[in-house]
This record gives sequence, structure tokens and C-alpha cells, in this order.
Amino acid sequence: MRIAIVSDAWFPQVNGVVRTLDTVRGELLAMGHTVEVFGPDRFTTIACPTYPEIRLALLPGRRLERLLTAFAPDAIHIATEGPLGFAARRMCLRRKLPFTTAYHTRFPEYVRARMFFPLAWTYAIMRRFHAPSRAVMVSTETIRRDLAARGFSNIVAWTRGVDIDLFTPREPGPTSDDARRPIFLYVGRVAVEKNIKAFLKLDLPGEKWVVGGGPMLDKLKARYPRVRFTGHKHGEELAALYRAADVFVFPSRTDTFGLVLLEALASGLPVAAYPVPGPLDVVGGTPVGALDPDLRIAALNAMELDRGQCRAHAMRYSWRHTAELFRANLAPIAGAAE
Repeated sequence: MRIAIVSDAWFPQVNGVVRTLDTVRGELLAMGHTVEVFGPDRFTTIACPTYPEIRLALLPGRRLERLLTAFAPDAIHIATEGPLGFAARRMCLRRKLPFTTAYHTRFPEYVRARMFFPLAWTYAIMRRFHAPSRAVMVSTETIRRDLAARGFSNIVAWTRGVDIDLFTPREPGPTSDDARRPIFLYVGRVAVEKNIKAFLKLDLPGEKWVVGGGPMLDKLKARYPRVRFTGHKHGEELAALYRAADVFVFPSRTDTFGLVLLEALASGLPVAAYPVPGPLDVVGGTPVGALDPDLRIAALNAMELDRGQCRAHAMRYSWRHTAELFRANLAPIAGAAE
């Protein structure tokens, strides 16, 4: 099957959407499918307001249509609600082509955090965007219920996975970091919508580590000189930081899932978070996460959780299963190859 994925989030961006799409693409290729991602890297771009690291395609409609026509997909998936997503949607509606979409990001909450735009207005735009989709893919049951209550339809499940070969627990015994323990770790964008200040302000023993980049990085490094900021890390460097830590703190209230939760758990790290969508679905009701409206209490309670159970919990999530769900959710164009 020839699968076109249209996404405003793509390399060189570093975030969960890009990691998900890239990993699923790899699994689909291994399954024998042909997959092309049509991202901003193929277009003239401008900086996203308030987030210059993100580039937005400038007037991509005609070029995107030419690229998609040349690729001749058997199915089209629109991953994001940005300029490329809207352009692909317009083309599909005009040509009467079926397509699927995904709800990766609680975009209305992100917009409110940055611009104080009313939630109801943004959700109305999102609802209209996704309404013609044959399947709106969501990562958790909590998000499915929330969107259904807001009038979204055609919602289907599309979970996430983790690389359990890369993200592994540390070996028992003393380490070079023992003098600084406990180590509380955050991995993700350093941006206002991630609510990272809630973590940095906590009165906790030991050290805080922040892995990732974003528009708030320089400001927060100056404000919190005792926090270790590493910038972006990938591959084994990132896995080593997970292994070295004692608790993974996830302060976000707006993520739909949180891939970093699975990476932390696979590394044997218990999770501390608010009882909100994402953490509730991944670790709620399990012995591998401490959820509390008081993030400090959650972080301290997480220190008492069993690291072995964290690893076992993460091993339930497979990227191959994620790719198979994605493939099953697609809406083939008439006459498409299976």
C-alpha cells in the first residue's frame, strides 16, 4: 500500500509527534508498505509565532497537491491541523478523496496557554477540521471520551509504543551519580504549554535534570542555575540520562499521551504526574506511577515505587502494534492496493 502522511510536525523538529510518525513509518516500511511523509522540509517556511524553532509551510496548497498527485497514494493521513494539514484537507474534499486524521495535540489548550484564546472557539475550529475524516485517531480512552463529549465523531484508537531495546534500566549497584541522588528528571520541550515551571519550582531533595530544548530554555537556565539543563539528547545519550535518574516528573497538563512516559518506564523510572489525560491512561491505577494534584507529593511518593514493575509495564507497548493499528484505521482510496 502507498501511504501518504501529511504533517506540519517533521524533522528537524524534536517532539513526540515526529518520533511517533517516524517510528510508525519505519514499521510500515518493514511490513512492506511504501510510505512518504510530506512535511515542512519540502516547502518554503516561516517561523511559528512565539515558537521560532517550529517552521510552518508558507502557502503550500499547489505544491502539496502536485507532490501528492505524483506520489499517487492509496491512502492519505493528515497528522496535524497546521498549514499543510489544512491544504491536504482542502485537496481531499475537492477531489472527494477519503482521508484520516489524528489528534496528537490538545491544540486548544496549547493556544490558550500562549495566546489566551477561548477554548470553545479553538475546539470549534478543530471539530470542523476533523469532521470529514473517516477516522480521527486518538492515543487514549480519556481523550476519546473528551472529544466525543465535545461533538467529535469517527474517533478510533491508536496507541503508542516504546523501543525497549534502547531504553533499559540501569544495572544494580553504586553509580557515579549517587552523591547527588535522588535525581528527578524531565524530558520534553522547554515551553510554556509543558508547564515545566511547576517542576522547577518544587522543593525536592537531590537534583533536577531537564532534557530538551525550546523557547524558554535560556530564560529558565538563568532563573534556575542549580538545575542541570542538557539541551536536546537522542539515542543512547538520552537513554543513559533516563537510566541515571530516580524519578521521572511529567508536569504537563495538556499532552494527549506523552511518549516520554513509556521511555521512562522502560528505563525503570517511576512516574510522577498530575492526574490528567496521558498520565491517567498510561500509569493511572498501576503501581508504576504516583499521580497527585500536588506534584511535589507525587514526586516524593514515586521514589517508593518498584523500578522492576515499571519496566514490565512498558513492555506491554509495541511499536509494531501501533503501526498495525494505524494501517487498519486508514481509509483506502477507491481502487487502492491493499
